Amino acid sequence: MSKAPKKKAAKNADAPVDPALYDLIRAPLITEKNTMVSEHNQVVFQVPLSATKPKIKEAVEALFKVTVTGVNTSITKGKLKRFRGRPGRRSDVKKAFVTLAEGQSIDVTTGL
Repeated sequence: MSKAPKKKAAKNADAPVDPALYDLIRAPLITEKNTMVSEHNQVVFQVPLSATKPKIKEAVEALFKVTVTGVNTSITKGKLKRFRGRPGRRSDVKKAFVTLAEGQSIDVTTGL
């Protein structure tokens, strides 16, 4: 009596997505520099300052049904600016550079 090897459970495409993952990926950043990065299978998203790399990877894989090979993040500190003569401060921004597996892509212009 031989047992067949167990297969890993495939991710179910019909499984409901956790609504908290939508809060993790705020918006795609579309700039000239980010468009050049897309030639290397990367996409740039704005994420909350509290977001971690494993959570960002999980969110992108679940929302866009792609395989993520790496996540790099950077925090841009907000500048001090004047608004109507009064000093103000821009908000800090965290960007996530998500590297996708070869042959996969995300069309950020269509939305979720």
